[in-house]
Amino acid sequence: MTIKSMVLGPVQTNCYFLINDETKEVLIVDPADNAQGIAGWIRKEGLRPIAILLTHGHFDHIMGVEGLRKDFSIPVYAGKEEADVLKDPQKNVSPMLGTSVSIQADRLLLDNEEITLAGICMQVLFTPGHTKGSICFYLPDEKKLISGDTLFEASVGRTDFPTGSSRQLVESIKTRLFILEDDVMVYPGHGGCTSIGYEKTHNPFVY
Repeated sequence: MTIKSMVLGPVQTNCYFLINDETKEVLIVDPADNAQGIAGWIRKEGLRPIAILLTHGHFDHIMGVEGLRKDFSIPVYAGKEEADVLKDPQKNVSPMLGTSVSIQADRLLLDNEEITLAGICMQVLFTPGHTKGSICFYLPDEKKLISGDTLFEASVGRTDFPTGSSRQLVESIKTRLFILEDDVMVYPGHGGCTSIGYEKTHNPFVY
């Protein structure tokens, strides 16, 4: 499996592509913006989209969803507790961009649920804090974690938007993410990649 990324949108969001190297199937994670550009790149690479995965519902992670869903006729997966954030522009703070975004996931995922898409096995980790329904996708066979805006390199996601909680965020990181092995690579929603081990010793926000 290969992970590739694009940095998209007004706040430089990481959109990830989880690629099955054998089948050329691809999962699109957090399509932040520019659905047309994403679709063009996918076609140029000869990839076959299977699904869209969302770590949470903020506008800067979902602006490209509807365009891609329509273009490729693929389902959208998100955490069960995030359904109303996806639907409610006030909660997904899309008015900050001068727009109104409302989407509905095709499949709502439960905590600890194991799913296999494009031949890639993932475990859903419920990590409330940045939003009430934030989730991370853990790929145990690959030792990789797609952390959304829960955990960044030496930082964490902001909690001052609707449904956010700094207490919950720190608790989620400590009890759901820091129990993973130190060599698990972390792919965050913004900024560069890191590892669980590095964050355990260098992240000043988790105490």
